[in-house]
Amino acid sequence: MDEERVSAVIIGVLMALFGLIGIFLAAGARDIEMSIFGFSLAGFAIAFIFGLLRSHYDMIEARTGEEGR
Repeated sequence: MDEERVSAVIIGVLMALFGLIGIFLAAGARDIEMSIFGFSLAGFAIAFIFGLLRSHYDMIEARTGEEGR
């Protein structure tokens, strides 16, 4: 496993933890500001993880495209 893949996995796990923290913040919020912040944190984490997945599969597609030539 190369260094980029390991760092992507570590960042993905941290983003998943931030998403869970955001969900817990939103669930326990007593005011609207904290609820918005929690949902925003969770939404950002989800979008970031989808971006990591997209870049992973783009890298795989580029690798298989080079091998086919």
